[in-house]
Amino acid sequence: MSSVAHPPQWPVLPLKRQRDPKVEARVEALLGKMSIEDKVGQLLQVDIASITPKDLETYKLGSILNGGNSAPNNDELAPAAEWLNLFDAFYDASVKRSDGRPVVPVIWGTDAVHGANNIVGATLFPHNIGLGAMRDPALIKRIGAATAAETAATGIDWSFAPTVAVVQDDRWGRTYESYSEDPTIVAAYAGQMVEGIQGTVGQDFMKPGHVISSVKHFLGDGGTGGRDQGDTRVPEAVLRDVHAAGYLTALPAGALTVMPSFSSWNGEKMTGNKSLLTEVLKERMGFDGFTIGDWNAHGQVTGCTNEDCAPAINAGLDMFMYSGPGWKQLYANTLREAKDGTIPATRLDDAVRRILRVKVIAGTFDAGRPSSRPTAGKFALLGAPEHRAVARQAVRESLVLLKNNGNVLPLKPSANILVAGRGADNIGQQAGGWSITWQGTDVTNKDFPNGQSIWSGIDQAVRAGGGKAMLAVDGTYAAKPDVAIVVFGETPYAEFTGDRPTLEYSPDDKSDLALLKKLKAAGIPVVAVFLSGRPLWVNPELNAADAFVAAFLPGTEGGGVADVLIAGKDGRPANDFRGKLSFSWPKRLDQYVLNKRDAGYDPLFPIGYGLTYGATSTLAKLDESRPAVSAGDQNALFVRGRVVAGARFNSGGPLAQTRTDRSAQEDSLRLVWNGKGNGEAAIEQATPIDVTRETNGQLSLIVDYRVTAAPSAPVTLGMADPAKSATVPLNGGLTKGDWTTIAVPLRCFADQGLNMKTIVKPFALATSGTLSIDVSAIRIGSAPAGPVRCGVK
Repeated sequence: MSSVAHPPQWPVLPLKRQRDPKVEARVEALLGKMSIEDKVGQLLQVDIASITPKDLETYKLGSILNGGNSAPNNDELAPAAEWLNLFDAFYDASVKRSDGRPVVPVIWGTDAVHGANNIVGATLFPHNIGLGAMRDPALIKRIGAATAAETAATGIDWSFAPTVAVVQDDRWGRTYESYSEDPTIVAAYAGQMVEGIQGTVGQDFMKPGHVISSVKHFLGDGGTGGRDQGDTRVPEAVLRDVHAAGYLTALPAGALTVMPSFSSWNGEKMTGNKSLLTEVLKERMGFDGFTIGDWNAHGQVTGCTNEDCAPAINAGLDMFMYSGPGWKQLYANTLREAKDGTIPATRLDDAVRRILRVKVIAGTFDAGRPSSRPTAGKFALLGAPEHRAVARQAVRESLVLLKNNGNVLPLKPSANILVAGRGADNIGQQAGGWSITWQGTDVTNKDFPNGQSIWSGIDQAVRAGGGKAMLAVDGTYAAKPDVAIVVFGETPYAEFTGDRPTLEYSPDDKSDLALLKKLKAAGIPVVAVFLSGRPLWVNPELNAADAFVAAFLPGTEGGGVADVLIAGKDGRPANDFRGKLSFSWPKRLDQYVLNKRDAGYDPLFPIGYGLTYGATSTLAKLDESRPAVSAGDQNALFVRGRVVAGARFNSGGPLAQTRTDRSAQEDSLRLVWNGKGNGEAAIEQATPIDVTRETNGQLSLIVDYRVTAAPSAPVTLGMADPAKSATVPLNGGLTKGDWTTIAVPLRCFADQGLNMKTIVKPFALATSGTLSIDVSAIRIGSAPAGPVRCGVK
């Protein structure tokens, strides 16, 4: 299939925002006075972890951003005031100049994807998959407005939202960022969210308290077969009618920026597809804002590196998003290419004109320092009661009742209720990824000072009704309860770390299922509250529960769950279930093999399914058979005592390998070097694995270990491709003691020239001396909080 689009086959959109002659005149006046160096600077957005405010005194860049793990002073728990102070510093440097050329203030972009989710204390709304179940476009607009208000309170003026992916394979780790697999639901929401974030054209458009939106990811990101940054291989009509649905309402609503996708269409990276970025998006659809790349995505375009990519600009990318130490190289290379005509002057001016237009429309030139803006510094907006009320309403409306055998629900508030499960009192788990940290990990309830856990909401509701609630994560109890609510589900992840090989829930850990079965076997009615970022095969868990609620990822207002589960004092439902599935749920763990749009697709629960208290329905016992599948998570190199499928753990010579226990019987390796020569313990892949996206995403090789006898000679940790190896020293981190973790960024190996597309040895621990070490897990993932280094000398 071709990767060249045909613009006449695409719609011309009815744009609410028309060109303003005054804006255009101001833009042209600015453009005419800018040097080529000024213009090229506007094409760069650099992550705050890679740049300092001082840099902007010399390099007049267009934008900065905080990436998933970036924050002021490298502190993801930094208070809101520090975010505002840092933006002031960047802004002040950007407007400092004495050469007479135009002052063009910098703007700051952030991933505020379900609230101002990087900021401690912000209201976190349900992720998009839950919002899709509400079928409430008006509430979506209110959520967008609240998110914008809380973002603007920190001074930040640009949100990378909404995501309008139409996901067709739920194995994708970004499924929860999609409103629905149905393009009509996505279209109904996209424009409303843009209006909430930016304001409504002709009314409050870009007025104080609103921020710039970025519709993403253009185009086809939801059709990649479950692989992040993959290839959507579909005819042009499917790309247009399914995957472009959100743009048909978001662009008319006045969206000011669009983010091209990491992914490809029929083999060509979207960031370099001129027929779509320029000819369809800008010329046919009439989009006159600017396009902003995804995280170093331009480096994946044919003929490009992260530091040199004229082809992306020439294809229609207007601003690079860059993270890393080489941004000055990207600037220098782009400047050279602009001067020698590799990037034509007309294309350069078009890109800069679009960026200036957005900045003028957004009020960037007139708003002054971030801290001087009307709503900046009003930190009471973070977690404001009115925003929390909107979020709690969204939680209530997004819950979907999948099973209610025997009408177990609603629960009487006077009952004696046991609340169990690892997700019950865990705000981080119920919020999911993109919650303070990129992956949503390494956070505790205290990091959400304005949030409420599901347990807390239930306890509050039951006490108000004269009953009693008990929290026991493991389900233990002294006196038998009237009913048990078990809250469990997926642990947080973001982007490609969430890609899964099948749709089976928790294939390697069945403790949640065991808990459900234990309580049911004791004769206790069991209500399952399932937290997930996607539909999953949960037939065994459905069978083990009397009632089953899909809560998705509800965010910080866990009390919204109790609002629906617990009846009023009169015993009648205080709030009925309104949620209807916006994604179908599978009958089998391997049901992703069928295209959801095929006539033969037969899910367990179709789109639109959702019980109410007024409907009587009994779900019969479901098939629990598990067909064999060969796929595995390539990044889980050694987990729970098993090496990743398609690999083997190799050791020998002066190295003895036995098993030991950590969390379960023989779930860890004990490696002992006798000092009689070089010895290496390594994971060897039968076929090479590609970890380029993980390297670009700043993931690390992570090892959980315990030293039982310190080394007598240097020790290295390494990886290898078919041609060479790369290592880092470890000795400084190998002292005898308790279990600990080391994380080495993959870039430490890539910077040594390793080909990260063809890794045959993703782990190699070597020494010529004596050493005794236990290893419980080896994986590629997001590093724990704290500094990460290229080894420990």
